[in-house]
This record gives sequence, structure tokens and C-alpha cells, in this order.
Amino acid sequence: MKKPTFFLGFTALIMLACNNQPADPVEKADSTNEARQDQAADVSQTKENTSAFLIKAADGGMAEVQAGKLGEEKATHNQVKKFAALMVEDHTAANNEIKALASKLNISLPQAPSEENMKKTAEMGGKTTKDFDKDFMDMMVSDHKKTIDLFKDASDDNIDADVKAFINNTIPKLEEHLAKADSIHKTLK
Repeated sequence: MKKPTFFLGFTALIMLACNNQPADPVEKADSTNEARQDQAADVSQTKENTSAFLIKAADGGMAEVQAGKLGEEKATHNQVKKFAALMVEDHTAANNEIKALASKLNISLPQAPSEENMKKTAEMGGKTTKDFDKDFMDMMVSDHKKTIDLFKDASDDNIDADVKAFINNTIPKLEEHLAKADSIHKTLK
């Protein structure tokens, strides 16, 4: 008689553990990295800061590519379409660098943008053609300001040297994106 009770309890425990896995890709990557760090004896602040930065950068980069593809599809203004294509090209390249750095450092990255970023892109996809270009460029200005802040903050943190070099090489490109986005945004007002 005790076997069925034990089996049911064990099954419930397994189901509970499976249900506690984060659904958001960013949370899942964070969770995986935290588990690795808990197992490592020599976890340093550098590794934690590096991991946190790469996850946020990957999330933002994937969201920019996704938004760029949407912009290529929905934008009506030629400059907005060109900017959207630039986002896909440049952020895909940056995402590849982030993946290579994460792989080298044994850091797990999210496989898709966060739920928050997916929601933003979905909302943008629901915009009417009339409103899309202006709202898209508004989002690009806002997102690039946040990304530049993320990169600058990380460059000041105790972070892996190769990742810091990537950050310092990428900031000028992000600032160039922001300047272009701001210029296009102003022409659409």
C-alpha cells in the first residue's frame, strides 16, 4: 500500500519542480547561470556581472532584430525601412559576438527575447500603417538610449576583459544608431 502513496508524492514533486521553471527566456538563462555559479567554488563578482550583462545585451539585441524585421515589413517611409534593415544587420552581428563571448565563458543566454520585449514588438505590430513609422522610430530612440546606458554601466563594472572590449567597441555604433534614429524621428513629427 505504501508504494502508490510514495509514487503519487514523488510524481507530484516532479510536477511541482517542472512548473517552477521560468517561462521567460531571460529568466531561464538567469536561472541556469545562477545554478552553474552556485556549483562553482570560485564564483567571482566579475563572472556574475559579465553574465548579467550578456543576458541583458542578448535580450535587447534579439528584440532589436525582431523589431527591425517588423519595421522592414510595415514601415512606409523609406528612411524608416532603411533604418529597420540596419537594425537587423548590425544587431544580428552584435548578437553573434555576444553568443561567442557567452560560449567562451560558459554563460547561458536566452533563446528568445523576454516576454516584455515580445509584448512591445507585438504591440508595435498592431499599429496602423499611419502611426507605425513615428511610433517605431520613437521606440528605436528610447531603446537605444536604454541600451547605451546598459553598455556604459557595464563598462564601469567589474566585468570580463573580452566583454569589456566588446562593450567599448559597440558603444560608438549604438550612439550612431541613436543619432540616426533621432534624426529620422524628428523628420516624422
